[in-house]
Amino acid sequence: MAESDVTTLLVKWSNGDEGAAAPLLDAVYGELRGMARAQLRRERPDHMLPGTALVHEAYVKLVDQRRVKWQNRAHFFAVAAQVMRRLLVDHARARGAQKRGQSVLVPIADVEPAADVPDIDVLALDRALEKLTALDPRQGRLVELRFFGGLTVEETAVVLDVAPITIKRDWVLARTWLHRELAREHV
Repeated sequence: MAESDVTTLLVKWSNGDEGAAAPLLDAVYGELRGMARAQLRRERPDHMLPGTALVHEAYVKLVDQRRVKWQNRAHFFAVAAQVMRRLLVDHARARGAQKRGQSVLVPIADVEPAADVPDIDVLALDRALEKLTALDPRQGRLVELRFFGGLTVEETAVVLDVAPITIKRDWVLARTWLHRELAREHV
């Protein structure tokens, strides 16, 4: 479905048109599954949250957001990235509470530029991302959109309302900062 069609459905649904809900789900479900698959590929192999459950939990949280006035498709998927991040972190915390002392690892290939730290704890990544967001909110949001949401440089530029070249520059800076922060915590 075209981006403009998804935007139209989002606006209709935001304005109370219940008839837009079913076609909206059809329009975004495949991309939400893709986002979930990308996230879960970064999780440890024995991760207990199936992709379908992540998609369904995220979608339920998204459609419950009645106060959100969806601007466009990119806005919807940006919020979806944020929701999926929170769900994964909450799941990791719950699992950590059950198994104290065991790390929940996620590959860092998309976050860091060097290969000397192969995996990180998803909770450590969340803590580092919170620190980065406190220092530079745009860079924190950028990592969330790119890493957790799987958005492209161009899609991220639309969401953050900056030029793609700014996204590319900030992505390098954010990855470098996260790499340093995670390596420090990893020691």
